[in-house]
Parts: sequence; structure tokens; C-alpha cells
Amino acid sequence: MRDYHLPGRSPVFASNGMCATSHPLAAHTAVTLMEAGGNAVDAAIGAAMVLNICEPQMTGLGGDCFVLLKTAGDDEILALNGSGRAPQGLDAGQLRAAGHTAMPVRDAAAVTVPGAVDAFCRLSEAHGQLGLDRVLAPAIRYAEEGVPVAPRVSFDWQIAARNALLSGHAREVYLPGGQSPLPGTNFRAPEQADVLRRIAAKGRAGFYEGEVAEDMVAALQALGGSHTLDDFAATQATWTAPISGTYKGVDLVEHPPNGQGATAILMANILARFDLASLDPFGAERAHLEAEAAKLAYDARNRFIADGDYTTRLDHMLAPETADALAALIDPARAMPAAEPLTEAVHKETIYLTVVDRDGMAVSLIYSIFHSFGSGLASDKFGILFQNRGAGFTLEAGHPNEAGGGKRPMHTIIPGMLRENGRVTMPFGVMGGAYQPNGHARFLTNIVDYGLDPQAAIDAPRSFSDAGNMKVERGYSDAVRAQLAEMGHQVSVPEEPIGGAQAIRIHHDTGVLEGASDPRKDGAAIGY
Repeated sequence: MRDYHLPGRSPVFASNGMCATSHPLAAHTAVTLMEAGGNAVDAAIGAAMVLNICEPQMTGLGGDCFVLLKTAGDDEILALNGSGRAPQGLDAGQLRAAGHTAMPVRDAAAVTVPGAVDAFCRLSEAHGQLGLDRVLAPAIRYAEEGVPVAPRVSFDWQIAARNALLSGHAREVYLPGGQSPLPGTNFRAPEQADVLRRIAAKGRAGFYEGEVAEDMVAALQALGGSHTLDDFAATQATWTAPISGTYKGVDLVEHPPNGQGATAILMANILARFDLASLDPFGAERAHLEAEAAKLAYDARNRFIADGDYTTRLDHMLAPETADALAALIDPARAMPAAEPLTEAVHKETIYLTVVDRDGMAVSLIYSIFHSFGSGLASDKFGILFQNRGAGFTLEAGHPNEAGGGKRPMHTIIPGMLRENGRVTMPFGVMGGAYQPNGHARFLTNIVDYGLDPQAAIDAPRSFSDAGNMKVERGYSDAVRAQLAEMGHQVSVPEEPIGGAQAIRIHHDTGVLEGASDPRKDGAAIGY
């Protein structure tokens, strides 16, 4: 139980349905759809489409999604991969010949075909109840009338404007009057309301064919992209089988590659070799072990994870022997300078929301355009902001994740679920780009090792070691930061908080749902 003398959030309890998102209007939309007779799938799609307008720096129609779905009446978990593919004309050799040593980030070459809209259409058809016309109605209204910009969204928007992340028509759409909107400013996207109406009426054909697709392809080709109408028409989300690992009796269920869920499982497997429960949950020793485990797990990710058709060593990543060998490389008192030279012998041979409805259907959905405002490029007529997921490819010749036409890049976005004794007990997710596997492992260990409730597990301070720098939130004391520096970490306090998270715990014994939403964002958990 939290100390009520201090600022904080209590978990939200309800019995009929619950949604936890990063924006209250999206959470309210989800609950309203469930109250109108929709199920968790309808609610999740409706909320996601509202987030297009509420958090355009994070997600949008030009993005991708991944979904974990627990169907009503049983504990089967389905995985839907809604990540798009590179256009057939993308060629790593041509990029290398042009002088690129890494994938460009804010360039048409980094734009993969959006996959989320196809995934939502297929998900609605297979498991929804209300139909897209009713599910998309709230998003259409908000796009037409506008939404007041939330404080955290405005904060992110100002950073994007300061760093000149938007260009061309995207600046006109997303920097109205040349300025980032302040909190409370009304933001409208009427052109996207038109696109949503077409999707509501025609399904995926309203987006991947006809005038909308022509607008996207014309814009990308004008920017130097190789995209064609055939690339868009061929887009198809795919159903896959989830993967899982067990941490001290709790199953961590993740998406298979091209998502990086295996990274979270490997990191949890490494941490399971240490007695975290005996350490101060917010002390330097735990943060150090987590940082070292992250270095090792992310090194494995960079070696092996790619499009599922090209990933060949997933079993190796998930094997207990791999975790044993990697855990043995960790010095509990000293930071390793780099993981790659140490792991060669081990590896030799390579926006989030969750909804639960009254029938027990649970959706764990993450939906993103990758970097802030994606590629920073938008289509000319409808203002559709393009993701830059192609930046997740490598230009290393022969690597399984080498850029290539028709391939899916390694993805950072990963929805999660926890399962205990064969029953799904918590859909959850952590936003924050590369941080997400680390965030999954931290949330899991906060729950299992320290007995925190979902809200407290989300509220707890975070740290993340990436690219030689250990970001440590201000929630940690200066003494902890000093101790981490003495252990050899390059410590800094990040400008932005690390990630964001949402979770819903399912109490099967009482039928009560317990929702949690990250105070690092503007969101809420709302039930009825």
C-alpha cells in the first residue's frame, strides 16, 4: 500500500471492463465502446485510433502494431503481427554504394509500408463485435473537432520542434502556425477524419487502395522512395504463435521476431540467476545487475533478431544454457565496458494500451510510428505521417536483419502478457523504443521479486543502460547515481522520463480488474 501522504496514483478497480492507455480520451473511448456492447477488441481499436489524434508524435495511421489477444472463455493467446514490410525496391547494396553505413532515419528509405490499418481491419473482422463504422466513430469526431493537447504530449512536441524533426508538408500539419502547440491548445486533423471514414466504409481497401494509397505513394516517390501501389496493396498482417519464458513461476508471454520480445525473455532469464529479492529495489546493486543484463540481452538481439523468415537462432536466445553463460559474465560490482567482445564465445555460429472486457477477453496492443513523429515526412493530401521503421534494418552485408525489399525490420515495439498456472493474469506493455525489453523485465521483477502492485511497479524509478550511457531517472537518489558511477557506469539524468507503461491485473478469484497507468504520460486506467 502506498504512502497517502505522498503524491502518487492508486490502482483503479472495476468489474465489467477496463482500459489503460496513455491518454484519458482514448481510455474513455474504450470504456464507452464496451458499454455500448463492444468487446475488448472493439475497445482497443477504437482507443488506438483516438490516440492517432491525441498523441500524433507517438502513433498514427502510417505506423505499425503488434497485438497479443486472449480470447474470451479460455486462456489461448493469439499473436497478430501488424508490422509492414519494406518496399520491394529497397536495396541495401544501393544504400551502401550511396555512402550510407547505417540506415538513414528521416528519409524515404526508412519508410516501411504501414501495417497497422490492415491489422486492425483483420482483427475487427475476426474477433470484433461492433464493426468498424461504430468503432471508428469517436476517432472521426475527435479528428474533425480536435482535442486539447495534453501536457506530456506538448512537452514531446516542443522537443520535436526544437530538434527540427518535421519537414515538408508534415511541418504544415503538425506545427500549425510554425509552432508546437501548448497544453490545452486544440489540435485538429480533418484530413485524417476523411481517411478514417474511408476505412470505416471500405475496410483495408479504403487505405491501401484508391486515393489514399495514391497520395502516400506519390509523396514517398517524390521524396526518393521506391514505394509502389503494389507494395501497399500487398500489405497483410499475419497471425503467429507467441513465445514465452518462465521467471520464478510466472510466464512472460511475448511476440516472436521480428519483434524484440525474445530480448525481454532473455533478460529476465539472466536476472533469474541472481537473488534480486534480497536487494534494495531502488538501490544501486539492483540497477547495476539490470544494466548488465540489458547489455547482454540487447547484444543478442542485435545479432539474431530480424524478420521471422530470417531469424534462425531464436531457440538459442531462449535456452537456459544461454542465460547461464551470459549471467556468468556479469561482475556484481563492476560495469562491463561492452558486451559484444565478451559474448562472442557464447553466441558463436547469430503506443501501448490494454483492454479487458467482462467476458475475460484481453488485448495487449502496441502501436507506433517509431521515432518522435516517425520519419518526419507526411503525405500531401491527407497528411498521413510516415513511420521510419526501416531504420531498424542494418546495412551489414549478410546479416539476417540486412535491409531488403519485402522484409520486415527488427521492431522495438512489444506487447506483453503475464500468465500464472496456465491463466493469463496481466496484459501489460512498456513504451519507450529500445527500452521496452528492459522495461518488461523491470516490471516483471517489480511484481515478482518485490511484490509491488501494478501501479507501484509502474511508478517505480527506472534506469536504462544503452549505447554506453546509463540513464537514471530523478526518482533515484544522488547517492545511488554516485555509487553507479563508482561501479563504472557513465551516468546521466535523461531530459525525458524513461518510457511509459500500462497494465491490467485480472483477479480471477473475485472477477475484479485492477488497472494501472504510468504517471510519466497523460493517461489513465478507466473501468466501469
